[in-house]
Amino acid sequence: MPVYVVAQLRFKDVDRYRQYQARFASVFGRFAGRLLAADEAPQRLEGDWDAQKIVIMSFESEDEARRFLESPEYAEISVDRRAGAETTGLLVRGFG
Repeated sequence: MPVYVVAQLRFKDVDRYRQYQARFASVFGRFAGRLLAADEAPQRLEGDWDAQKIVIMSFESEDEARRFLESPEYAEISVDRRAGAETTGLLVRGFG
């Protein structure tokens, strides 16, 4: 069953976040996922939303998503993401 990882970010140190961002593609590319969207100017259509960026990734399975998210390579670059942004992350199950 496909799964999606959705991250909402609010920047607190843009330079540190950019360091994470510069290394993200090389790490993400080692895993079987697809980056579907990464938007620093999403348009709110309804309701309250105070984040500044949204990222949506897809994976063929929850196991594959967790393999990426729990990998040592991702943990290493995530230090800069956590220093650079407050993040809310969701794992969303798709339709199988």
